This record gives sequence, C-alpha cells and structure tokens, in this order.
Amino acid sequence: MTIDEYAEWAAGVRPAGNTPAERLAYLALGLIGEAGELADTIRKMMREDTLDEARLVYELGDIAYHWAALCAELGQTPSALLARSQANIAARLAARQPPTTASSP
Repeated sequence: MTIDEYAEWAAGVRPAGNTPAERLAYLALGLIGEAGELADTIRKMMREDTLDEARLVYELGDIAYHWAALCAELGQTPSALLARSQANIAARLAARQPPTTASSP
C-alpha cells in the first residue's frame, strides 16, 4: 500500500464533526495527542532501558492515520506534501551552508 492509497482509505473514515473546521480540529488534536503518547512511550522506555518496538509501531500507526487523514481533509496527497516538505528542507539546509570562496591561483 502506498501512502496516497492509505490517505484515500483514511479519507473514507470520517472523523467526528459536521464542518470542515470541526473535522480538521479533531484530526489535528488527535495527531498531537498521538505524538504525545509516542513521546511518553519513548520516555518510559528510556527510563526503564527497554525497547518495545511493537508499541512504537502501534503509536506510529496512529500518528500516520491522523496525518494522512489531515492531508486528505485538506485535499492534498501525502506524496505531494512530502515532496514539498523535502524541497523546503533542502532549501533551508542549502541556505545554512557557508558560501564557498574561490581559491586564489
């Protein structure tokens, strides 16, 4: 399954809310909440010096759903959003590079 196919599926799982603003709020708050659960899981693993990959994968799946559903709600494909993000990050990284100076002969 591609990320775009997953987003098409996620778009069919209508979140709570009758208006686009309510659906966006539900998905955005869900994404933030799931990210917090992932952070708590990682913090607990660090404290206990353990690694529960199954739990991390589970939490990442929840994050992926909310993110993909947000993309769909906004009429965006995840692959297009990721391509724009990659270009934006590459531009920021390039802007941080020190200018090269031509060496004198």
